[in-house]
Amino acid sequence: ADEGEPGTFKDRVLLSAQADLLFEGMTVCAYAINARQGFLYLRGEYRYLLEPLNAVLQRRRDAKLLGRNILGEADFDFDIEIHLGAGAYVCGEESALIESLEGKRGIPRNRPPYPVTHGYLQQPTTVNNVETFCAAALVALHGGDWYRAIGTTKSAGTKILSVSGDCARPGVYEYPFGVSVRQVLEDCGAGTGNHATLAVQISGPSGVCIGVDEFDRRIAFEDLATAGAFMVFDDSRDMFEVARNFAHFFAHESCGFCTPCRVGTAMLKATMDKIASGYGTQFDLREIEQLDHVLHQSAHCGLGHTACNPTLDTLKRFRPTYERRLKSLDFVPAFDLDGALAAARRMTGRDDAGAHLNTEEA
Repeated sequence: ADEGEPGTFKDRVLLSAQADLLFEGMTVCAYAINARQGFLYLRGEYRYLLEPLNAVLQRRRDAKLLGRNILGEADFDFDIEIHLGAGAYVCGEESALIESLEGKRGIPRNRPPYPVTHGYLQQPTTVNNVETFCAAALVALHGGDWYRAIGTTKSAGTKILSVSGDCARPGVYEYPFGVSVRQVLEDCGAGTGNHATLAVQISGPSGVCIGVDEFDRRIAFEDLATAGAFMVFDDSRDMFEVARNFAHFFAHESCGFCTPCRVGTAMLKATMDKIASGYGTQFDLREIEQLDHVLHQSAHCGLGHTACNPTLDTLKRFRPTYERRLKSLDFVPAFDLDGALAAARRMTGRDDAGAHLNTEEA
């Protein structure tokens, strides 16, 4: 329940309204794999849910749905403990989450071995999302055939979407897998005001940004896989600034363990700020693509692998919003010395010709 992806809030609703379904799904899982201990890793920002969730757990213990010999089943001993996170985005990654559970710094582990064989305290561990355990409880109740009858051939069941942004009816929506982006936009009232829908960010910053010509694509594993975030942007938004905001987010949330991510996300942030200040060139756009290649090849975990996604997606689909900010479409400097002196000019109160470098002569 470490729901840290920007634009995602479905788990918060499930924790508030369907806590019994979540704990039932965890208990079913425990019965299937003979587990004795369960943990709910609760996002630090959801601390206000801690007492209500503990009250639900106690009620289930009193009803013999947790604890020793559950419902009179000999040797079926299972209980659940809630662990509160501390606000680290990277702890949404399963092995970093386990490290945090053990009281260590939340850093993703090298894999293999995987948690299924060496997880919490090096014991076999299954890590699943709140939504997955809720679905598991329903599958146990209604059967696999019932669940497979929903959705598509390759994506069975339903998907809960956290719909936010420029729409009349933001909120939590549940659809069978295979629903089109256009259908979701119609249902949430996007594009019904004075502004047309320009883009949708699927699955948060680490996902994919699509434009108008892709709204017939479908939410499914075979097309647009998503963790649940569905962020709507209309034509009043500047997609460069959206991507720049995401670049700042990744730089802030990098755990700093590996150099490619620690330095690469900072470089991406600095490059986007440089373009925003009017000092960018085509060289910087090509550097972003090269930076993405380096991060994909060498970053330790998924944060680094996906950090450039929002920038590359918006650059591909909304390139003019980048190019109109560039200082030059042709000039390729390795370093803008005159731009670097801007702070000094402000400090000295000078902006005359003598305080600027003549780049043409240089």
